Amino acid sequence: MDFAYGEKEIEYLKRKDARLGACIDQIGHVYREVDPNLFASVVHHIVGQQISTKAQATIWQRMRETLYRIDAQTVLDAGADRLQSFGISFRKAEYILDFAKKVQSGAFDLESVPKMSDADAIKALSSLKGVGVWTAEMILLFCMQRPDVFSFDDLAIQRGLRMVYHHRKIDKKLFEKYRRRFSPYCSVASLYLWAVAGGAIPGMKDYAPKKVKPGRKAEN
Repeated sequence: MDFAYGEKEIEYLKRKDARLGACIDQIGHVYREVDPNLFASVVHHIVGQQISTKAQATIWQRMRETLYRIDAQTVLDAGADRLQSFGISFRKAEYILDFAKKVQSGAFDLESVPKMSDADAIKALSSLKGVGVWTAEMILLFCMQRPDVFSFDDLAIQRGLRMVYHHRKIDKKLFEKYRRRFSPYCSVASLYLWAVAGGAIPGMKDYAPKKVKPGRKAEN
C-alpha cells in the first residue's frame, strides 16, 4: 500500500507554488509505501533510527520472516536476545520491549492514537521511549496517512527546500512560511521535497554553504 493522494492535492499545491508545481510535473506521481499497522509501524521506525535504509529493510525482513506477525505478544515472547539477533541494538530492543509491555498492560492506549489530532498523536507517541517528535511525525505520515505532516527536524525536507527555492539556510521562520503555503497538504509536499533531495531532478543543487575543511580559512 502506498501513500494515497491524487489530483486534488496536486492541483492545490501547483496553484499555491509554481516552483514546487514544476517539480511535481517533472517527477510525476511519488510512490511511498505505508504500513497501516500502528504497532508494527512504531517498531519499524524505532528499528530504523540512525541506520541506513538498506540496513533497516534487512532487519525488518528478518523480523517479519521469523516472528511472522509484529505485535505486542510476539515481541514480548521474542525477548531482548532474539530481537538483538535480528541486528537490533540492545538499547533499541529495550525501547521496543518497553513499548510492547505498555501496550499489553494498557499503560499506553494504542487504539486511541488514530482518533487524536496531529498534535495530540505526536505528543502521545513521543512520550514513548525511543520515539522523538520526528519519529512520531513519520508515523503519522507513513502509517496513519495524515495529510498535513511537515517536519522541521527532517534534514532531507530542509535540503529539498534549499534546492527548490535556492535558500542557503532554512530557519524555523522560513520553514513555517512554507508550511502555511502547503497546508493542508504538507504531506504530499513532503513526498516531493524528499524526491528532490534524493536527486529525482538532475541538475538541481543544494545551496547550503560549503563546509570549510579543518585547517583552511573561509574565503571572502
